Amino acid sequence: MPSEVTDSLIPILLVEDSPTDVMMTREALEDYKVRNPLHVVEDGVAAMEYLRREGKHRDAPRPGLVMLDLNLPRKSGREVLEELKADPDLRSIPVVVLSTSKSEEDVAKSYGLHANCYITKPVDFSSFVEVVRSINDFWFGVVTLPRV
Repeated sequence: MPSEVTDSLIPILLVEDSPTDVMMTREALEDYKVRNPLHVVEDGVAAMEYLRREGKHRDAPRPGLVMLDLNLPRKSGREVLEELKADPDLRSIPVVVLSTSKSEEDVAKSYGLHANCYITKPVDFSSFVEVVRSINDFWFGVVTLPRV
């Protein structure tokens, strides 16, 4: 039987193809002592399979938050965002777009596709840790999320 602490922690799905960014995210979560389980997929097709619990992801926990890169192989983050928000079973999952792009077009398009927020990834680790801390504080401290 899972522990009470594990049951109360909301899973995070990180959709990121850069091993460096995945490592930085893991380290930032560890540095800030975030205990929410982090699940990682590296492309848009795998993201949708995970979210729909298909194939090898059929037993995957439903994430309470998706951290989504825009520039992904096989299916872009924009396509993932569009599909996720069009699916009545998935649209309530908050999506944080986490991208290196500062393009106004990318920001506008992401919000147009119903991203819950758009954050430009900082390059240095200490700033990245601060961004992860802010995401954690807001989404798991301030906001009330639906139970997964």
